[in-house]
Amino acid sequence: MIIAAYAMGITVGYNYIHGEIFSAYERFEDALEEARAAGYLGDRILGSKFSFQLHAHHGFGAYVCGEETAMLESLEGKKGQPRFKPPFPASFGLYGRPTTVNNTETLAAVPWIIRNGGQAYLECGRPNNGGTKIFSMSGDVELPGNYEVPLGTPFGKLLELAGGVRGGRRLKAVIPGGASSPVLPADAIRDCPMDYDALAKAGSMMGSAAVIVLDETRDMVESLLRLSYFYMHESCGQCTPCREGTGWLWRVLARIHAGRGRPGTSTCCSRSRRTSRAGPSARSGTPPRSRCGRC
Repeated sequence: MIIAAYAMGITVGYNYIHGEIFSAYERFEDALEEARAAGYLGDRILGSKFSFQLHAHHGFGAYVCGEETAMLESLEGKKGQPRFKPPFPASFGLYGRPTTVNNTETLAAVPWIIRNGGQAYLECGRPNNGGTKIFSMSGDVELPGNYEVPLGTPFGKLLELAGGVRGGRRLKAVIPGGASSPVLPADAIRDCPMDYDALAKAGSMMGSAAVIVLDETRDMVESLLRLSYFYMHESCGQCTPCREGTGWLWRVLARIHAGRGRPGTSTCCSRSRRTSRAGPSARSGTPPRSRCGRC
């Protein structure tokens, strides 16, 4: 990040960290102190004319703050909601100043690329999918965590690094790019190279590279119900299709999971979504009746 700031002539930077992983925030603060003590941050870095201040900022776990302008709103102390665009952050960003927003993972690759060259970095992966990627392995694996591997590494190898399927069970399905990416069954993902093109060809996407592994004991409807509740809970409420639609989706899936699904439910929801009644009971976990009464 310091290198990027030097290249762009920037004097202040912020690293926005998910508030629900506070230990990462604390480790980053320690790293900042080490960098300041070594003369890599602050005024006149290493005796040069370049000055740069880098600050850590922790959010409060809002999913929507993964969108760059919602993150900027949160950094300014406001509710994390996406801004209308234009203007874009490059011309009107944090506190109204021109701002470059990039992923920490991307900036972390800069020193290696400078030392070894862009071509060497590209050769770490596959054609049209060069470099490395950090995959966050979670779900039914023995060793959940973050694994940096060359793009194009077969899923089977990635699963092996994560200790295999928990308890020696069989693999059932995988969500390869975060909860919003299409699910792939075991046969489709097992030998699939983990890169942008291969995952798209298989019918899913790389997304955030947050890999969720599901073993043979998982109820797929129950898993979808849990994910739909997450999106309903995390909707920032700014846009009607998301604010109302995620609640409808959860209520419909709750009824299907309870054995009360009906033919035509999806058509009914599509037709009636403008008159839906939002606000499921999070305490009881019991979905209220929809206004139309059919779904």
